[in-house]
Amino acid sequence: MKFPRRRREPVEINLTPLIDVVFLLLIFFMVSTTFETRQALELELPESTSAASVESAPVVLVINAGGGYRLGDTAVAQQDLATALAREAKAARAQGLVIEADGRVAHRRVVTALDQAAAQGITRVRIATRQATDSINQAETP
Repeated sequence: MKFPRRRREPVEINLTPLIDVVFLLLIFFMVSTTFETRQALELELPESTSAASVESAPVVLVINAGGGYRLGDTAVAQQDLATALAREAKAARAQGLVIEADGRVAHRRVVTALDQAAAQGITRVRIATRQATDSINQAETP
């Protein structure tokens, strides 16, 4: 006796709903993600617990407690800082720029120096720090 075979429909996986869900998730994450562009430089605080050695002689910009600038051995007025950094820009791009600012100097003086360095294309900027002492750390902790 011959039994008739039942025809089976081929098994298919419908990918359309899966693609729709993945597409909606992609849109959700694209809309909910915020893209942050930083315009400021990351800075170290005036005190550091570890010191890093400098391989070559960088260009040094000193900002004293009174807000005066000194680039290398030359005193520079604030309005002349851009031209002075332009003269040293090639060396500063190659070896870096170290800003040695007094801890009591106004923050805007340091920001002015950082802005002028960025305008000259100097990207390797470091803030000089001093080794933190235990007595200072103990006095500052509550």
